[in-house]
Amino acid sequence: MNMKNEYPLIDIGANLSHESFSGDLDQIIDEAQQVGIEHIMVTGTTVSSSQDAASLSSQFDGYLSATAGVHPHEAESFHDRMPAELKALAQQDCVKAIGETGLDYFRDYSPRDDQKSALKQQLQLAVDLQMPVFLHQRDGHEDFMQILREYRNLLPRGVVHCFTGTEAELRDYLDLDMHIGITGWICDERRGHHLHEFIHLIPENRLMLETDAPYLLPRTIRPKPASRRNVPANLVHVLATVAQCLGRSEKIIAELTTTNARDFFAL
Repeated sequence: MNMKNEYPLIDIGANLSHESFSGDLDQIIDEAQQVGIEHIMVTGTTVSSSQDAASLSSQFDGYLSATAGVHPHEAESFHDRMPAELKALAQQDCVKAIGETGLDYFRDYSPRDDQKSALKQQLQLAVDLQMPVFLHQRDGHEDFMQILREYRNLLPRGVVHCFTGTEAELRDYLDLDMHIGITGWICDERRGHHLHEFIHLIPENRLMLETDAPYLLPRTIRPKPASRRNVPANLVHVLATVAQCLGRSEKIIAELTTTNARDFFAL
């Protein structure tokens, strides 16, 4: 059962081209609209999933937009033609950011040198096209910061999506004028409770909300859903926890995060 929500929200990161949505995407989007989600950014994680994200965005014109990028898990497959392929994708009106790109030393699915190279090439593409970047970082903070500092002054905007890190990491990102994406991780009393202590450090104009669907189902949903699949309609649960942590009304947090997302992605 979905929570009611009166305030428009934007989900800045949902993996709607994921196979788990292939059978009921129309229903998923309908449910999101019913609870006040006014726009969803569909995340690209490979060239083919970025093409799928752009295709979905054309299909649901005006309601979905896309990012185009290669996730660090896939960096080993990043070859010489990929910047040109991503550039061609990025020139479609529905593609609003380069990414998801970054470093993931937690899983290490791709060699770290490949991850760094793929990140640099995608940051350079964002600089060349003057597009925002959608970033991922897990357990690779020092290398990530070193690379990001090289490009930051040339980049228009960047968001560290699905932020789950430490206060020190957050301060580093804010020093580089990054936006921060908060997911249902903050609703997880086992792994995400530390975020409650310092989320207030994020300036009002830098905070955005996302589900990262189908991942990171908020653990605050009651009754507990039968499926572990997360959906964009559950963004209302992320909103509720963030508002509670900040001691602000859901209306105010919805308004400011929605404004930030519209501005960031030029929606």
